[in-house]
Amino acid sequence: MNIQTVEVDLDGRKLTIETGKIAKQSHGSVVVRFGDSVVLVSACMAPKPKPNQSFFPLTCDYREYTYSAGKIPGGYIKREGRMSEKETLTSRMIDRPIRPLFPDGFLNETQVIAFVLSADPDNDPGVLALVGAATSSAQFASAWWMASTS
Repeated sequence: MNIQTVEVDLDGRKLTIETGKIAKQSHGSVVVRFGDSVVLVSACMAPKPKPNQSFFPLTCDYREYTYSAGKIPGGYIKREGRMSEKETLTSRMIDRPIRPLFPDGFLNETQVIAFVLSADPDNDPGVLALVGAATSSAQFASAWWMASTS
């Protein structure tokens, strides 16, 4: 897979979407950067749908660990806990708009994982995760569609 980079100027600041460098085993992956916020989004699918399945199983998971903002958990709790309310809502915010991007008849189990690598207080990484989810999902959904129609 070759490395491709797209840069967009948004009000004098640069939004960068890069693919082909990280998470090469996934079916589609991108790194989205805006300011000091960096999000890795990968999308994977099952090779074929389960028998007698009549719905599209899409799982969207957004994780923003505290170390991405430069904080290390300490004290009694040493590890990250369950998903926060913001992470749950951001996962839903990712799921709703990308679900229609998949073609009709696409029933393969699909996972879209957004992982915040670096968080900037000025730029919400959830928005970058949404952009990355649409881009990484489109990478393999379009390839699946072309293969199934030919």
